[in-house]
Amino acid sequence: MKEYRNPALTVDTIIINNEEVLLIKRLNNPFKDSWALPGGFVEYGECVEDAAIREAKEETNLDISLDELVGVYSKPDRDPRGHTVTVAFKCSIIGSTLKSSSDAKDARFFTIDEIKSIDLAFDHEKILEDAGVL
Repeated sequence: MKEYRNPALTVDTIIINNEEVLLIKRLNNPFKDSWALPGGFVEYGECVEDAAIREAKEETNLDISLDELVGVYSKPDRDPRGHTVTVAFKCSIIGSTLKSSSDAKDARFFTIDEIKSIDLAFDHEKILEDAGVL
């Protein structure tokens, strides 16, 4: 049987509150200390929707609902660790209090103008453009 190398599956969340977008400051490489959308790897046996909710909780402590599928991003060079495919969702906060945790050094809301002056990690600027945020 032929052996296949497969891309890793990830999720990204666009959490909007009062016309501001939540970003996390990455704790680890790649893009350590860069601002990024909350997200991460889908675990084996987990659906992407559950992974998005879990990753948002792990990185921001927020409970979210998934409002809209923004898109699927699969350029082989989008992540320097290797080929990843991410599923991005627009989300709303449904509970809890914001605090950074897990893989996030910091988490805070940014205005659209503030985001335009930040060099975001990965292809997150493109994801925000596709979501109609930028």
